[in-house]
This record gives sequence, C-alpha cells and structure tokens, in this order.
Amino acid sequence: MAAPGIFTFLLVPNFSMMAFTAAVEPLRSANRMSGADLYEWQVVSRDGEPVRASNGLQVVAQHDIETVASCDTLLVCAGVDARRFDDRATMAWLRRIARQGGAVGSLCTGAHLLARAGLLGGYRCTIHWEDLESFVEEHPELDVTDDIFEIDRNRITCSGGTAALDLMLHLITTRHGAELAGKVSEQFIHERIRESHDHQRMALQSRVGVSDPKLLAAIGEMEANLEEPLPLPAIAGAVGLSTRQLERLFKKRLGRTPSRYYRELRLHHARLMLMQGSASILSIALAAGFVSASHFSRRYREHFGCTPREERRGTA
Repeated sequence: MAAPGIFTFLLVPNFSMMAFTAAVEPLRSANRMSGADLYEWQVVSRDGEPVRASNGLQVVAQHDIETVASCDTLLVCAGVDARRFDDRATMAWLRRIARQGGAVGSLCTGAHLLARAGLLGGYRCTIHWEDLESFVEEHPELDVTDDIFEIDRNRITCSGGTAALDLMLHLITTRHGAELAGKVSEQFIHERIRESHDHQRMALQSRVGVSDPKLLAAIGEMEANLEEPLPLPAIAGAVGLSTRQLERLFKKRLGRTPSRYYRELRLHHARLMLMQGSASILSIALAAGFVSASHFSRRYREHFGCTPREERRGTA
C-alpha cells in the first residue's frame, strides 16, 4: 500500500474553524470508509501553542514551525485579519517549506500569507470573496480568480467555508478514485461535489430570495454599477420597466424603494472594503459611489450606527 498522504495545517490566529474542519473531516472519513490509514494530518502553530479561531474556540497544535522541517502538503488556514498577519519567522518558514517542492496552499484567507511570502507569483490562486477585491488591489501582479478553489501545479488555494470540503473531495478523487470520494461526500450529506471552477457566491436569486426576472435584472444592474451609480430611469429602461413600475416592484417584493436598496448595496460594498482593505475613507467613499467622505460617513452612520472610521478601528 502507498504511504499515507500527510497534510500539515498551519493555523493562524482568528482562523476560520469552518474551513479547517471542512478540510480535516474528509480525511478522517476517507480513512473510515476505506478501512485503511490513507491520510494523516498534523496541526502546526507559530509557537506550538493552541490557536484561537475566529469563533473563540482553541485548537491544540502538535508542533511549532521550527520543529517541522518538511511537509507533504501544507495548508495555511486563516480567517479574519489575515491581511494584517506579517510575522517574519512564519514567512521565512513558508518559503523554506516551498523550496522543498511539496504542495503549499491555503484555506479561506490564507492566500494573504502565501502572497506576502512571495509564493503565488506565476500561479492561479483564489481567496474568500470578501477579501477578493482588496486582495487583487494589493497584489495586481497575481492571477486571481473567484473560483471556489484553484490547484495550479504545487500551489493549492481555497476560498474557504464549505469549499474546503469540495477541495478535499477533489484531492481524494485524484489519489483514490471517485467512488471513495462519493462515499465521503455522502457521509457529510453533501449532495454535489463542486468542481474547482464553480463560483463562490450564490446565484442572485438565492441571495436575494426573489424570483421576479425583472427585479433580479434590476438588482444585477445595480451590483454591476456600484462605483458610478446609474439613475433609476436608466435601470428601469434597461429591464423594460418605467421608473414608477420599478419603484412599485421594489416596494412590493423587497419592502423598500429602489433608491434605498441601491444605497444599501453600496454601503455594504464599502463596509467590506473598510474591513478587508487599507484604502483611505475618501477612496472607499468614491469607490462606493458617494460624492464625498462626509456624505458617505453620514449615510454609513445612519445605516450601521457607527462612522466608517469607528468601524475600521473596531470601536463601533
């Protein structure tokens, strides 16, 4: 029998518990379904101490980075605040592991660390959709996609959440066949094993919870034009309605005017940029279609109960 596939998980403070467990559990299940030790795994932290996830729970590490000299497959699991993690010793360790030629990858926002360590140049990669825009802005030289996971030679990046389950099922299929992967998927009541090129975000109809085609088309126009908002007559005309018809449709299906809905879309877009990026308040205001930082700040406080500056400082 071939040697077990060994996965090493580097956990970063505030990592995503969902992504981590969705990656580990398929390995355990594959061993159970096959009746053989096909996979082994170990958890590593910067200093060998337990690591707290973003949900407050802690996971015990078996090793610190200095005691792990090589890895078969290394996956960096991160979560919120990953873009702020810049430990020099960890970056040097990641580069040392990568030079040995094994597979190096990330779950959720762990791609921030790989990029900062210089390990994603020339490779396709992905990251959780919340960080996607800021990640592209920070690393314009990288080939970034919005797929649920990317495997490009010996680089593996995964958008996180339940996509980690699909990634591991793909790896199980590659190594041990579709039948075993199917059994593992069924154990987790996972109806369909998604392919790598599936998109991260749900279809608009599922996200909004409505099925009216003209309403969905109008929302699609809004989402495609956040930086330079379209006037309502233009949106109405694009979907074959009068402005009055568009207003009635929004009030009936969504309980608010199209103008208010459009503004809320732009505010939520701005909130993601505030939380995930480092752009100035003014730059974010303009990118979300507001004419000034003061107008943006006023609208932001009205909707979220705090100013953009308070949101960024975490004092809200």
